[in-house]
Amino acid sequence: MANKTEQGVGTVEKKAVKSILVSQPEPADLNSPYHALAKKYGIQVDFRPFIEVKAVDAKEFRKEKINILDHTAVIFTSKNAIDHFFRICKDLKIEVPADMKYFCISDLTANYLQKYIVVRKRKIFTGLKTANDLLEIIKKHKKEKFLFPCSDIRKDDIPTFMFENGFDLTEAVLYRTVASDLSDLKDIYYDMIAFFSPSGIKSLFQNFPEFKQNNTRIAAFGPTTAKAVREHDLRLDVEAPLPNAPSMTGAIELYIKEHNDI
Repeated sequence: MANKTEQGVGTVEKKAVKSILVSQPEPADLNSPYHALAKKYGIQVDFRPFIEVKAVDAKEFRKEKINILDHTAVIFTSKNAIDHFFRICKDLKIEVPADMKYFCISDLTANYLQKYIVVRKRKIFTGLKTANDLLEIIKKHKKEKFLFPCSDIRKDDIPTFMFENGFDLTEAVLYRTVASDLSDLKDIYYDMIAFFSPSGIKSLFQNFPEFKQNNTRIAAFGPTTAKAVREHDLRLDVEAPLPNAPSMTGAIELYIKEHNDI
């Protein structure tokens, strides 16, 4: 990925942001906050996923020797986990019993279950937003045999809690997170790149091992992403969420207001 002017990692000149690369798929909604940001400040906002999700196929899953029907409850922390759980069930011709319990990290995740089941007829338990919220609910269901569909790259909070507190939990890796091919971006420069996971940072350096930040501003969402930025000796220019800007677009807008002389 192209960079302008050599400059130390700790400093950057006060320079306007005219182009942003968001390391995620483009939102389907034309009224998304990113499109609104681009229109409001007359800047270029492009989207490109830095990571891809690859399914673990039925043959590979069988090697894990996990019997889904041995479990009485499933923990879902993402839409990807839901998609791949029901995909593998279909591939293995498994009919999920009607009394299976579902523990979802948020209402958004729980509502997504409607794609596969009749929600009102199932036992669904929902956290407010975080893993800690969900774990408070799980504490009341210690007799269940939990299945945790996940990626090969996942946070430790739920498995660690479950194992340390004697819950019956089986992790099932149903999909893998891999770096996208970004070779076509080699000679393209952006004033800012927005990252949302440590995997995105890893993908950047897998694609561009000699990447130097120079004047490229780095934005990161969440503490684990911010940590990954610093661990790779990059300068973190925009960190979200902020008390006065809970979203990535909100934090970027504050930066633009300060540096674009608005």
